[in-house]
Amino acid sequence: MYTCTNNVLTLLPPVTTPFILTVDNPGLPIHGKPVTASGQHWLLDGQTSSYCPSQVGSACPPGNTTVIASSGGSAAMSVMVPGGQQAYLDPYWNMAYTQAHSAYIPPGSTTTGFGAYQGGGFINLNGNGWGWVACPPRASGGGGPAWNLVAKNETNAWKLNDCPAVNLKINAQPSGTIGAWQYT
Repeated sequence: MYTCTNNVLTLLPPVTTPFILTVDNPGLPIHGKPVTASGQHWLLDGQTSSYCPSQVGSACPPGNTTVIASSGGSAAMSVMVPGGQQAYLDPYWNMAYTQAHSAYIPPGSTTTGFGAYQGGGFINLNGNGWGWVACPPRASGGGGPAWNLVAKNETNAWKLNDCPAVNLKINAQPSGTIGAWQYT
């Protein structure tokens, strides 16, 4: 992500605090809607799904927003659960995250190559990446109200013709913001 001032491109600095993502494409009904965590995937305009054990009590974060952290090309869910929850591109190029208490990531997944820029967006820097697309919900494909977030590239472009391009806008949060005990 860059900024242009007086015809000079300058790389934006990386985000150093947790953030929330929103969809950026004014031509879509999901423009400005949040990226949400549910079913171990990032969805667009869905409901955030989270869990907190009763013994955590009042120390439990609200769990109603999806908060992400990024550093060194990796991304993770901003959670309290021991071991955390790593974000990754699954073998089908859907943005996903690990189950709590598990480091399992399916073979063929991509765990690095992400960028998060202050005043900019969250991008996939992996080779041959063409950006993010939003695949609309379909009754024949599982239905539900949420759109699916997919990283488009030369290997899957042919099957994503009905999925319009989107940008993911960074909404920085205060340092130390935790979104949930765990996302489900």
